[in-house]
Amino acid sequence: MPQYDAIVVGAGFAGLYMLHRLQKRGLKVIALEQGSDVGGTWYWNRYPGARCDNESLGYSYSFMPDLDQEWCWPERYSEQPVILRYLNQVADKLELRPDIAFDTRVSAASFDEAASTWTVETQNRETMVTRYLIMATGCLSVPNWPDIPGRDRFGGDTLHTAQWPHEGYDFTDKTVGVIGTGSTAIQSIPQIADQARRLTVFQRTANHCVPAQNCPMPSDVEAERKANYPEIRAKSRYTNSGDFVPQGGTALMDLDEAEQRRVLEDCWRQGGFYTQYPFDDVLTDPRANAIVTAFSHEQIRKRVNDPAIADLLCANSHPFGTKRLCADSGYFETYNLDHVDLVDLNATPITAITHEGIKTSEQLHKVDTIVFATGFDAMTGALTAIDIVGREGAVLRDKWADGTRSLLGVAVAGFPNLFTVTGPGSPSVMINVVTAIEQHVEWIDDCIGWLEENSASVIEADADAENAWVDHVNETADATLYPQADSWYMGANIPGKARVFMPYVGGLRRFRLHCETIAEDGYTGFNIR
Repeated sequence: MPQYDAIVVGAGFAGLYMLHRLQKRGLKVIALEQGSDVGGTWYWNRYPGARCDNESLGYSYSFMPDLDQEWCWPERYSEQPVILRYLNQVADKLELRPDIAFDTRVSAASFDEAASTWTVETQNRETMVTRYLIMATGCLSVPNWPDIPGRDRFGGDTLHTAQWPHEGYDFTDKTVGVIGTGSTAIQSIPQIADQARRLTVFQRTANHCVPAQNCPMPSDVEAERKANYPEIRAKSRYTNSGDFVPQGGTALMDLDEAEQRRVLEDCWRQGGFYTQYPFDDVLTDPRANAIVTAFSHEQIRKRVNDPAIADLLCANSHPFGTKRLCADSGYFETYNLDHVDLVDLNATPITAITHEGIKTSEQLHKVDTIVFATGFDAMTGALTAIDIVGREGAVLRDKWADGTRSLLGVAVAGFPNLFTVTGPGSPSVMINVVTAIEQHVEWIDDCIGWLEENSASVIEADADAENAWVDHVNETADATLYPQADSWYMGANIPGKARVFMPYVGGLRRFRLHCETIAEDGYTGFNIR
């Protein structure tokens, strides 16, 4: 049976960096990846229009200064193929592939208390043993397939944005139904509409959306960034967002009405998360949030010709930004096309999928292809899909059945020597996730190094410290408007999943300083032996 010092599960941004750090430490390590190549999220998500909503010049590793200078990002917001090429370049430069087992899905992992090791089993019936098990499985990696009666009886093609065919898909002359209007739908719908003979979008919940204002990368912007990358990278590590976007310092409610409008117009002109970062009160003060919401709705109504359709596309069920904010490129204008329809599922819900198409309470919509743009079992789905058994037979999915419990999003009481990269209870999806990943990977690597130097065999989150951190995560979220939305941050998109706000909204700077203090104090809050 193969024996390792560390096993890393996943080969996306998190897994590649974790593998590299542990290799440099001289440990015997292997990464297990269920895909056939590196990339993680960017390996699987190949739907039309797939694009990052963080700006290209910040959505990359900070530890490879040579690659910062060599690599050229063609657009302000990078498409999936470009990000995948970047990750392949990283894997090749760092010579990581020999220590990655592809097409290998982890099915189970159990902790041996006597030996202080983890036994890992794969779907290929392989078994291996490791001292440290690091889950770099991603926050958005398990597709959410809605439980609609008759879904398996559909006679046409069925696609999910999170599991797109690698050879692509041609919508030419097809009648298409898209279920969902979240981020992947907002990116893919304009692209599908360009090909399809007819497109019907089925919307349950309108999402707040801002213009991406994507464009070819300005050469002067790229040159300036490359000249100042080290300084910018260093600052980004201690911003709230983990990014270089200027943020905070302005309370919308401190401005008069004319100034509020001027600032919001400037935000919309810049596009992307510039609409959210500058203000201290949009996600804490309902009055400020209502002002941004009204401005956003006004912009939508300017772009959509039919007032009734525009009203349906204006999000009213949750405060602005409390679900993952979507960035669009031509999404709203798509509904001005004669061959594109919008179905309001609140008025006419889907009752079944038949051999011919999608049946609502009002009519049968005959389609050739159904696209499920229904998102992910976020934050926890990839972890609870594995049979992870810790001390005294504790099962991770059972522990989290009533809500996630974790210390710093990196460790779980009852599961020694198990680390999670950007797990629940960390900033993760609330900030630039690459910066979040780097912080977690570096902290885990330093922790393992400390254990090795101090001849310690086991580290485990203390239950009291875990409880205190969970309380802090909840209190921090409750001080904002985030819990008012039925979002995937809350697990609300998955039937039966506990409704608990999972990520940490206190910002990266606060989180990083807290983690640094814990390490400097000899890993307080952890039991070590």
